Amino acid sequence: MVKFNEQQLAEFNRLVARYPEGKQKSALLPVLHLAQESFGGWLSAETMDYVAELLKIKPIEVYEVATFYSMYNLKPIGKYMFEVCQTGPCMLRGSDDIIQYIQDKLGIKPGETTADGMFTLKTVECLGACGYAPMMQMGKHYREHLTREKVDAIIEECRKNAATNN
Repeated sequence: MVKFNEQQLAEFNRLVARYPEGKQKSALLPVLHLAQESFGGWLSAETMDYVAELLKIKPIEVYEVATFYSMYNLKPIGKYMFEVCQTGPCMLRGSDDIIQYIQDKLGIKPGETTADGMFTLKTVECLGACGYAPMMQMGKHYREHLTREKVDAIIEECRKNAATNN
């Protein structure tokens, strides 16, 4: 059973306290972020049910939000997630080619994770960096003006970081 530890529960209470009495549902987005960070980088049905219980709302209200936004993962993800923008400006600058290159290089399609659990490829809508197209987000960082060579360097960098952190 999923359950926040003491520190996570304190953060949950801090998030809910931002909103007026009886409006705890307003904390849903940040609470889902907290849950995702707390329980392995993704939101299982059990986790979403737990969030609903804590916020005193119906589970469907949590599911609706979690399935709408691309920032929430509904299945386990790799150590590194490549979220490649596929909106118009990025497409005009070659994001389709970058997505295909990553698929070929890693042997996965969008929504899939490599067998070693290292990489997940995800296509997303606008990340708000159109002037740097094509681009992708990796965690909290943007990788911009992508080329095949830059993708190769990013993959190599991730592999080196994973090797040194293990």
